[in-house]
Amino acid sequence: MESERWKSFTYDELVARDKANLDITWLRDESLEDADNLPAPEVIAREIVEDLTAALAEFEAVAAALEASANDASDAMAG
Repeated sequence: MESERWKSFTYDELVARDKANLDITWLRDESLEDADNLPAPEVIAREIVEDLTAALAEFEAVAAALEASANDASDAMAG
C-alpha cells in the first residue's frame, strides 16, 4: 500500500539505482552457525518472552507519555 510516506519499488527499479546492493548475507549471525551449541528450545522461547515483555513495557511507557502530552495540550487549549 502506497502513501505519501511509503512507496513500493520493483526489483528492476531498485537494481537500476547507483550503488544498489540487495545482498544481505552480511546479516548472518555467526553465533548461529554451530547449531549443536544452540540453547534448548524452551530456553530460546523464554528469552523471546522476556524480550517481548520488556519491549511491551517500553511501548506502554511511550503510549502513556504520548497520552499525557496530548492531554496537557488539550488542557492548555481549553484553559
